[in-house]
Amino acid sequence: MSIAKMEPVIGLRSKTGKRIGDDRIRLLEAVDQLGSISGAARAVGLTYKAAWDAIAALNNLAEHPLVVARTGGRVGGGAVLTEDGRKLLASMHWLQAELQRLSAASAARLDQQNLAGRDGFAPVLSWRFVMKTSARNMLRCKVVEVKRGPVSAEVILSVTDGIRLVAIITGESVASLGLEPGKEVFALIKSTFVLLAPEGETGRTSARNVVPGTVARHVEGAVNSEIVLDIGGGKTIAAIITKESAETLGFKVGDRACALIKASHIILAVE
Repeated sequence: MSIAKMEPVIGLRSKTGKRIGDDRIRLLEAVDQLGSISGAARAVGLTYKAAWDAIAALNNLAEHPLVVARTGGRVGGGAVLTEDGRKLLASMHWLQAELQRLSAASAARLDQQNLAGRDGFAPVLSWRFVMKTSARNMLRCKVVEVKRGPVSAEVILSVTDGIRLVAIITGESVASLGLEPGKEVFALIKSTFVLLAPEGETGRTSARNVVPGTVARHVEGAVNSEIVLDIGGGKTIAAIITKESAETLGFKVGDRACALIKASHIILAVE
């Protein structure tokens, strides 16, 4: 098989090293064309929840939101790309065109030098580096301050202009991650570690982080419910709580609530 038959696929990498694959680019294109998350989900073969989660993840990882909610729209409203989102798509389209142009020339050269593998491509061209995690919440943050102790350290993080998180990790981890003010990191938080309370009713709690937000989505399950809070700046936090707790709290979309997160339940990651 000739390497010239290889169809190139491109993904984008942020300055922190995290990748945005072509599947999510197609989703952004569909949102841009249809003005609706539900319509975009159908267009690319995703469930509404999968599409919503993908867009929330993109917004959480981006420096500025790529997609924002809106009312109205050609198919009932839902979402529109921001200027940053449109720039991302424009960059992707330009790079894809350049890749197609270079691919033909490179493929011919590799064939001439007998570097094509059995499957029609050189192994070195197939390397991919993708970070996957079971943590439902992955927030792009910036280190504001590191308070070192004899064993552990408090790392204060800026998520948005108005939201900060505190994570407690070992001093050894601070050193190995190279944490210092201004460094960009990712805060990983399992959704089952996030507690919820109505805003103004958090009371006395051992949770160091109390993050206010607005209920953006409530998905009911047979045993558990997923509640997603919009914490501003295009960022969201998802919590998984029992169905009984969800019924007791009675959260509806638009209600104000707080996410309670222990500092020790936040895992930090860097590129």
